[in-house]
Amino acid sequence: MLQQPELLAPAGSLETLKYAVMYGADAVYCALPEFGMRAAPVNLTVGELREGCIFAHARGKKVYLTLNTLPTNEELSKLPQYIQDAAEAGVDAFIIADLGVLALAKKYAPQVERHVSTQAGITNYEAAKVCYELGAKRVVLARELPLTEIAQIRDNCPADLELEAFVHGAMCMSVSGRCLLSSYMAGRSGNRGECAQPCRWKYNLVEEHRPGQYMEIGETPDNGSYILNANDLCTAPFIDLICKAGVDSLKIEGRAKTFYYVASVVSAYRRALDTFLADPYNDNFELPDDVIE
Repeated sequence: MLQQPELLAPAGSLETLKYAVMYGADAVYCALPEFGMRAAPVNLTVGELREGCIFAHARGKKVYLTLNTLPTNEELSKLPQYIQDAAEAGVDAFIIADLGVLALAKKYAPQVERHVSTQAGITNYEAAKVCYELGAKRVVLARELPLTEIAQIRDNCPADLELEAFVHGAMCMSVSGRCLLSSYMAGRSGNRGECAQPCRWKYNLVEEHRPGQYMEIGETPDNGSYILNANDLCTAPFIDLICKAGVDSLKIEGRAKTFYYVASVVSAYRRALDTFLADPYNDNFELPDDVIE
């Protein structure tokens, strides 16, 4: 029997969290000021996180907290209290990339679910099963996986291990975000939540003996080309295929986005998902006319 997937939305602020819930998200993911993979957004205070959990839980929704940076030795001492504060605030799960953080979360908040982040690069069922054996309730799959690979992971993993996949938003140019470009070009590590997104900068071609002469690369009509970045992801037209592949949670990217963006995208995917769920065995899925692709 096909299980109803969760629609998971980003929340870079308490305001955005509330809008995501009101516009149809089943769960939201957010961060406190440290240890989350988005250092630039406002993020939440512990008090706001508590308020957000109360708001979401009153409406039958869930709140997940990102703890998916790779902490240094010096930072480890902060984590036990950080984890306990988040658990007391009422979070339903931690999203984790580091094995040490996974162990600390299990030790200091065993009652809170643990989800393994896409930063861990889960691309096969053996890796997924190891995460399960280490106490993960869910794995967030690498964004690069085709549907055939996702279905194979589903078929070869325990039924109670949940699979989460990104369905909308920015796609990192590197496998599962394992990129050093920002570190080298801007001194800001993408693995520390500080990515300057140099892959989205506009580049020109310069010949060695012609400094200052910028040559058009040819991908865009203006002087320059975005030759490194991937196009943003939009899976609404084939949301049915993602669900049928066995995905338990459909994740929208965008914790740096405004509440208006999040509300609009969540609303569109809510309509798309509900349309599929109304007739899940129909092989001729079509988006409603009012859903913008």
